[in-house]
Amino acid sequence: MSNFWDGPARPAGPGGRADSVMGMTIAHAIARAWLSTGGTGAQNYDEFADETEITDIIAANPASALAVEMPHRAPENLGRSFAETLPSARARLDAAQADGHYRPHERIVALYRISGAGQVGYGLWTMIDTDQISTSAEEPGLVIRNEDVFLEKVRERVALAQAVGRLLSPVLLLQTALGDRLQDALVRTVLAAGAPDVTDTDQAGRTHEVWAVPAGPTQDELLALAGGGELVVADGNHRSLAAQTAGYPRFLAVVTTPQSVAIQPYNRLVSELPDGVDGLLAGLRAAGATVTSVDAADVPTGRGTVIAYAGGQAYAITLPPDPTARPVDNLDHALVERVLLRDALGLDPGDKRITYVGGDYPASWLAGEVDAGRAELAVLVAPVTVEDFVAVNLGRQKLPRKSTWFTPKARAGLVVADLSAQG
Repeated sequence: MSNFWDGPARPAGPGGRADSVMGMTIAHAIARAWLSTGGTGAQNYDEFADETEITDIIAANPASALAVEMPHRAPENLGRSFAETLPSARARLDAAQADGHYRPHERIVALYRISGAGQVGYGLWTMIDTDQISTSAEEPGLVIRNEDVFLEKVRERVALAQAVGRLLSPVLLLQTALGDRLQDALVRTVLAAGAPDVTDTDQAGRTHEVWAVPAGPTQDELLALAGGGELVVADGNHRSLAAQTAGYPRFLAVVTTPQSVAIQPYNRLVSELPDGVDGLLAGLRAAGATVTSVDAADVPTGRGTVIAYAGGQAYAITLPPDPTARPVDNLDHALVERVLLRDALGLDPGDKRITYVGGDYPASWLAGEVDAGRAELAVLVAPVTVEDFVAVNLGRQKLPRKSTWFTPKARAGLVVADLSAQG
């Protein structure tokens, strides 16, 4: 990797790189797993720009894992708080297992293939040691999590896991040290696996296939490769912190490879402009930004410029970097957070008026929200590259929150891990 992103050296010792060379793996079989028999697959709870979509999905498919993960959005629970609806989440999951929507398995890992929308991705469903999570260069561990989180979301994930006793959404991890070997092993094993145990189709038309792999030499090989080198949290920062907060020894994960993923734009909507469009533009210029009117509200093709859309007009904005800051703190997403949101608008990034919109929603959708009056500002940001993402994390630097939208995304409700059987 380029020295541009180099950070502090990682400590050797327990959980560090030296142990991985000696054959240690932090990936384990799922002691008691439940694989979907159909109808339970869902987008993860945090993939929606508008939570009314969740209610519509649950109404159309009551077996969807969303009814468990977001119980307060189920049609019969509207108006009740998340905490108030947790008992109904457990009841739904219990009922889904009892009526045959899930099939039990013991001591398995699961192959995963996602194909469609111009991509084919591979991964391995497994359990990862929670005590291997590291959030700084001084903290030993093979699982690197270096993105800011919203603590309210973490608390919700802890409460849900404690209420239902199972994990439905995996943390997506990139295997950086052994990625090439893991990719080859996953492709080879899938090709020899026969018919999948689970087949599901997502909202973008992608096909998700899962194969249970029992104890034996193949499982051992896959676990050694999946958990034998540094893993970077690509999706699921809140879920991984929830596992730590709750004290769970292991968390559910899909370990994938850099070859199997891409990063799409992660944009922002702002529902209110405190001083209107003129105030926004004046605030940006006062903060040192260059603002130019442009014809269309499209996602930028490269770093250095963001596009804002407000009042029916698109603007190309060059935000001023901080010459004293680290390169990671001058990424476009960091500049949007610091200069546009904080300095120009006076908004904290966690303000409820800000919606973080992932790459499944095109630029035209965001502009349409502004035109319809449901938001006052759309901010379009070029995606971070996979190479920069890995380098930033291995350099032990922290990315701004909601800056990477990985595709294809692991689907919730296909593989469920029983927390009572950990260890």
